[in-house]
Amino acid sequence: LAGGEHNRSAAIRSAIREALQSGVIASDIAVTPDVVRGGVALVGGGPGDPELITVRGRRMLLHADVVVADRLAPPELLAELSPNVEVIDAAKIPYGRAMAQDAINALMIDRAKAGKFVVRLKGGDPFVFARGYEEVQACAEAGIPVTVVPGVTSAIAVPALAGVPVTHRAVNHEFVVVSGHLAPNDPESLVNWDALAAMGGTIVLLMAVERIEQFSAVLQKGGRPADTPVLVVQHGTTPAQHTLRATLADAPEKIRAEGIRPPAIVIIGAVAGFGV
Repeated sequence: LAGGEHNRSAAIRSAIREALQSGVIASDIAVTPDVVRGGVALVGGGPGDPELITVRGRRMLLHADVVVADRLAPPELLAELSPNVEVIDAAKIPYGRAMAQDAINALMIDRAKAGKFVVRLKGGDPFVFARGYEEVQACAEAGIPVTVVPGVTSAIAVPALAGVPVTHRAVNHEFVVVSGHLAPNDPESLVNWDALAAMGGTIVLLMAVERIEQFSAVLQKGGRPADTPVLVVQHGTTPAQHTLRATLADAPEKIRAEGIRPPAIVIIGAVAGFGV
């Protein structure tokens, strides 16, 4: 009753309700219809900071029987799970060990068919270069109900928390998010690099550190000025965040000199010069 202080009592009630909804405290009344035993929730864990997962995503984790986690899923969220939850490492490490996508799909389906509530926890947003829709399709074909919980994508959040907006009035009217997992001259690449070079907006490169020399060269060849500002953010939104400022011409040299490794995001365009 808060000692008869009605405002304080109302504030405590509101705090308890928010804690139940967010999963900070648990209660059977917090279970919602989208928590389905024998189903899968595809949850975006956000860009790295555990506080940047959505309220709905955190609630799904609270009720999970099984969590199938990616490498970029915030590890602090896994540490909060009950010891009864089965946690499966489904990491795909660049140029290292990786669980095959078919094996991940089969694992989720197997646990769901056993009557478990499975949370597939991915970094960022599950539909932004994360193969999330492939997992939805696999579950649908197996008759497994799927709930999709979007996440905060690193492509926007990491630049923002490093002090750079991907758009700014009177500076640019577009931004493009590009996967750098294939070289510009790779026959399987679907990216029109000449078109990217010709546009005046912001380019956000994901998974690009390994081939930054090639991306820098092809953009300059296509017309992007050599002095275009570049911001590189490694381990964005986490305590290990490291930023590097450069230009399109000298970004490869600076990235190698500072030993930047994945996960890192490369922002190219006038906005990358903000905050200098």
